Amino acid sequence: MSVVLREISFCYGEKKILDKVSLTVREKEHIGILGGSGSGKSTLLKLLAGLYPVKAGYCEVAGECVPERIRKQVAMVMQTPGLFPLSIRENITCGHSITEEKVWEAVQAAQLETWVRELPEGLNSLVGERGGNLSGGQAQRIAIARAIAKDAPVVLLDEPTSALDGETAEALLRALERLTEGKTVIHVTHREETVQNYDRILVLKEGKLLEKES
Repeated sequence: MSVVLREISFCYGEKKILDKVSLTVREKEHIGILGGSGSGKSTLLKLLAGLYPVKAGYCEVAGECVPERIRKQVAMVMQTPGLFPLSIRENITCGHSITEEKVWEAVQAAQLETWVRELPEGLNSLVGERGGNLSGGQAQRIAIARAIAKDAPVVLLDEPTSALDGETAEALLRALERLTEGKTVIHVTHREETVQNYDRILVLKEGKLLEKES
């Protein structure tokens, strides 16, 4: 199995966010998880990404249980991309040794090539503080290019298009198709239409993960 969760619970202070959540995901399976604001969707993904320690329950991702090792197996695209005040290239490679060919492959797959080649500094152009020199769509495409370049077996998506207008969101969904091809995918969202073609759709409600009613 690609992802195994057994009775995962998580609290912020006294507030329980996840209550004995269990989930098994097969390799290359695409899972959609629906939930409203504050339902714990982002918390669940951060546990799966190895960003939060598991204090109650069991979490295994791509055969790894230790958070530091899990992080190497996961690529994550959030609603608000976490960009560094560095160049486009550095935001894609994140300090890892990635060949120029692989960087450009990621740029092309994320539908960034035309824009990057028009920039005077190309890949060496600075994105600004928190991506302030970019539009929302450009920033999100860089985050997708980063995930593509990492080439991790598990992809976690947290509302990656919800802050964008319809046309930009559609273009990004096409880029996400390239990112998720042949990968295990867990996509949390409040918009069912973005995951309607997935293998399974679940619902996170009141801390419980439930099968979606047909």
